[in-house]
Amino acid sequence: MPTHSIPYKKTGYFSKLICDYLAEDESLKPFFNRFPNLENFKHQLTEKQKNFTDDKRHLLAKRIMYQYGDNSISQSTLSNIDLLKEHTTFTITTGHQLNLFTGPLYFLYKIFSTINLAEKLNKTYPTNHFVPVYWMATEDHDFEEINYFNLFGKKVKWERNSAGAVGELSTDGLKEVKQQLKKDFGESENAKKLISFFSDAYTKHDNLADATRFLANTLFYHHGLVIVDGNDAELKKCFIPYAEKELTENLSFKKVSETTEKLNALGYSEQVHPREINLFYLKENLRERIIEKEGKFYVNETELSFSRKEILKELHENPERFSPNALLRPLYQEEILPNLCYIGGGGELAYWFQLKDYFNKVEVPFPILLLRNSVLLVAKNLSEKLSKLNVSVEDLFLPQHELMTKHTKEISKIDIDFSQQKEFLKQQFSDLYELAKQTDASFLGAVGAQERKQLNGLENLEKRLLKAQKRNLSEELERIKDIQNQLFPNQSLQERQLNFSEFYLEYGEELLDVLKENLEPLDANFTILNL
Repeated sequence: MPTHSIPYKKTGYFSKLICDYLAEDESLKPFFNRFPNLENFKHQLTEKQKNFTDDKRHLLAKRIMYQYGDNSISQSTLSNIDLLKEHTTFTITTGHQLNLFTGPLYFLYKIFSTINLAEKLNKTYPTNHFVPVYWMATEDHDFEEINYFNLFGKKVKWERNSAGAVGELSTDGLKEVKQQLKKDFGESENAKKLISFFSDAYTKHDNLADATRFLANTLFYHHGLVIVDGNDAELKKCFIPYAEKELTENLSFKKVSETTEKLNALGYSEQVHPREINLFYLKENLRERIIEKEGKFYVNETELSFSRKEILKELHENPERFSPNALLRPLYQEEILPNLCYIGGGGELAYWFQLKDYFNKVEVPFPILLLRNSVLLVAKNLSEKLSKLNVSVEDLFLPQHELMTKHTKEISKIDIDFSQQKEFLKQQFSDLYELAKQTDASFLGAVGAQERKQLNGLENLEKRLLKAQKRNLSEELERIKDIQNQLFPNQSLQERQLNFSEFYLEYGEELLDVLKENLEPLDANFTILNL
């Protein structure tokens, strides 16, 4: 299917930080390790190989197999899990929240970016193995961020009380959501397949982590994807030394604060605010911040408290009860995975940039950071409508008022641009200024005031003419507005608003095949994909 792309910078939807990173701006180089190109992966794997032990590899493979439980595992995924034991094997990782039914479309883009990069590296460096990993954010606790997805302009919502880590939430209440989806999806074969996905994931598994693992495993079954849950007592033993430093030295707070100040000085805003202790205390129905006051450690919003000796004892005996927050999770991830590259969205990469000095301090290799693929899916009927209207898809990235103005000026039979008249007026006043200088200097102010008045008059006339032409062309402009609203719901990127099911209903498995075929992870441009 035809694709084309535009630079991220021209979309208007990506931050200065991300655009500067993609442009390899010199000022950002202290905040990352290596830029994502094929040559740099060779250096990255050499560095990681020196810093990752065989014991960790064997533990990782063992725990992943345990986590999969009785899930059906494809031969390619089984092979990849087994290959993790080898010192020549490395991972390419993305992470995502446990959003209901995958949440926004970009869940697919993240994972296909990861799968495709692993495949590209396997071809480029055949003596090594590269495994795509999806890190489930099972320890997050913000249920309101994940308990819904958008479908046909409304929210499909899972209503229930929640507390603690979302991965441990029971799937109670999702049978009712399934019944609603059966009505929304209809009776087509693709609709039945979607209901099967939902039902098998959410009504046949006891908690959200197991349900999400099943769904991701089903959607990407044939691509060797390995799914990891960091909320694992055995894996967290590897994190004990770093958690100890966090509790006793506030190390991440100090280093991340320093780095953040440097980024702020360059004009980049803080993505995540570091706390003195960036750990949560985790138990059933509980995930709350750990706070230190005068040498005593408290679990926020509870009666729990520990002395320094007690909390360190608790850490060593029950490491699974200590949960890294958004700033520490990257370190935990890089400590237990033989990882070379983290693939994430713009917001995610922004907080990774805050971590470089901290990683250096704890002597853990900092991964290559890669912006995930972003995609605009354009159905054939919308492409045809745009063609008839002589509007490019690129124009639709403009704010709506700018799009309407641009198209009005392009199709209007009357010239709405008064730039020529303004320049002519400025030239006339330039001559008047010269005359004023030769006569009376006090006359200059009067000339300036008259120039401003007449220029303002021209601008007002231009605005009134534009407004009149928009009224005259309203029918065509409404058609364009309608198309933009379909492709950019709520004036936002499609990938952040829509769920994959809307497209799966129309295209079925072909949707996944098309994404797999067309996403180029190292192409630093926004992809427009005509379906």
